This record gives sequence, C-alpha cells and structure tokens, in this order.
Amino acid sequence: MNSYLVFSGTATRYLTEKICASLGIPMGNINCTRFSDGEFGVSYEESIRGRDIFLVQSTFPNADNLMELLLMIDAAKRASARTINAVIPYFGWARQDRKDRPRVAIGAKLVADMLTVAGIDRIITMDLHADQEQGFFDCPVDHLYASSVLLPYVQSLNLENIVIAAPDMGSSKRASTYSKYLQCPLVLCNKTRARANQVASMQIIGDVSGANVVIVDDMVDTAGTITMAANIMMENGAKSVRAIASHCVMSGPASERINASALEEVVFTDSIPYDFSKSSKVHQISIADLIAETIRRVQSNESISSQYLI
Repeated sequence: MNSYLVFSGTATRYLTEKICASLGIPMGNINCTRFSDGEFGVSYEESIRGRDIFLVQSTFPNADNLMELLLMIDAAKRASARTINAVIPYFGWARQDRKDRPRVAIGAKLVADMLTVAGIDRIITMDLHADQEQGFFDCPVDHLYASSVLLPYVQSLNLENIVIAAPDMGSSKRASTYSKYLQCPLVLCNKTRARANQVASMQIIGDVSGANVVIVDDMVDTAGTITMAANIMMENGAKSVRAIASHCVMSGPASERINASALEEVVFTDSIPYDFSKSSKVHQISIADLIAETIRRVQSNESISSQYLI
C-alpha cells in the first residue's frame, strides 16, 4: 500500500488524472456534494488515516475552487491524515501581493493565511506572480518553474535569430533568465496603463528587426499586453512573434484579441484548463509529469530544485 494518496478538486481533475497516471497510482476517491442554494461539501470515500495526502486544485476563479480546497484540507485534517500537501498549480490572488495604494487588501497573504489555518503542511505551486510570495506561507513551499517544459518547446522550434521579449518590466527578470539560457538577445516593452487590464501605450526597447520574437510572461489574462506588444514588434520589422506563459487565465476578450493579433501562437501549461474552440492559436503543454516527479521526490526526501532547467 502506498504511503500517500492523490486527490483532485473538481476544477483540476483533468490534470490530476494525468499526474496519477504518471505516478502509476489510482486517483483517490473523493466526493463533492452540491446543494440547491450553491453550498457544497466534500467527503473522502476511503480511509486516509495515517496517510500523506496530496490535494490538487488550482484556485482560478471563481472562488468556489478555493473554498473547495479549504474544505478538502479541513476534511483531511479531521480524518487523521498524517500530512496534508496542497498542490496548487495556479495560485489565484497572486497579483494582490502588496499594498500599492491606500485601503486595499493583500489578497495573496490572506489566501495563504486561510490555507495555513485550514491545516496544510506543505504547498506545491508553480510560477508565483512574485517569488517573495513564498514568504506568505508558514510552511514549506516547493516553487516549481514552467521553464522545465516551456524551454524545451522553444528549443524544439529551431528558430533562427531568436529574441526573447518581456511584455512589461515586471516580467524582465523571467525573460532575462530565458535569454541567458538560450544565449540570445533580450528586448523590453515599456507600457503604461489607463486602468487595470487596459494598456494605454507601449514602447519597444531593443531591436527586433528580422527576429523571431518569443514573448515570455507568467500569465495571460485579457491578452491586451501581449497582443499590443506583438503588433508593435511586427510593425518594427519582426519576422514572427509568439508568446509563452505559465498560466492560461484568458479572461474576457482574450481569445478574440489573440485571434485578431499578429501572434503566431500562444503556448501555456495546463495549470488552468482552456476551451480550444475559442482559438486555434492557443496550445498547452502538460505539467503533469513535473508535478508527479515533485510528489515522488517529496515522498522520498529528494532534491526538488535539481529538476529545474533554470
């Protein structure tokens, strides 16, 4: 009998099935009961007493996904699980990571506190919006990097005259790491916002003439930034523009904007599901093997960071 079990929340079952297939174990049996007023409850349909439990659930909107994860944690604690490990491929509310103006909440810290109080022993997550958010948790955090699957894809394209681009200053560190690994030039986009989710203007810092540009970001939400960047780069003589990002938030008009843009493709991980009927330009690469290997290494007390490329 395995000393650990892997359970899935409702929203991330598609990924958990692949994780369990990679581990060679059956997915744990859990039930989510929903009531007519919108309330719901979870129950484990097998004994978890004395077992190490891994709960897989991304906390993308709506808030039901976070609430379901909290209930899963609480139920596991009350069922005498030995350890409770939350596997959160996409950690929602991560953009609310600082008090950047008066009278606002630090949502990322609040959610971290809620998970800690619920009873987690460890967090496994991927590409937080800011690395320092790991300090919001009062438990070990295994912070994975999507570069482990995205970089090999970029290399497989065999692009000539490749240039890595950061769509804004916040992405410059990530893009710089990619450019150093690939030994290629880096360009930056300087943008100003009219308000949240709306870019007012953008300037390209660097030369993209004749280049195959790859825009690197942690997530794509409304796609306003990357589509504007792609269009401006093509106007400045780029040969092609594509984008890679960890998290496929893709809210509101994102798919329509990508379809109408100069982007050849946008490649994500499958930390968040996507309806591919909305855009033929969107592709996903699975992180199931990466997470499965991390779970295996946690159980055998092996190094997690040694599996990273960068």
